[in-house]
Amino acid sequence: MNIYVGNLPYNVKEDELRKIFESYGKVSSVNLIKDRFSGRSKGFAFIEMYNDEEVKAAIEAIDGTHINGREIKVNVAKPRNDKRR
Repeated sequence: MNIYVGNLPYNVKEDELRKIFESYGKVSSVNLIKDRFSGRSKGFAFIEMYNDEEVKAAIEAIDGTHINGREIKVNVAKPRNDKRR
């Protein structure tokens, strides 16, 4: 199941996110979204975990916590509507 993590500080690294979420279960992937031109973080990421119960536990525990002074938003990722042409 995919998890959306928003309002991240721009200096957070994928390894840091993996470590935070692995406290709640096995993480299959971490995808920190970056600007394609500058390579700078856009302030959000997607975390994929295998077990739905672990996902629920992670969301409940991590949503609203702070990383480097920013209150992060964590919820189930919504399917993407890809309307780009």
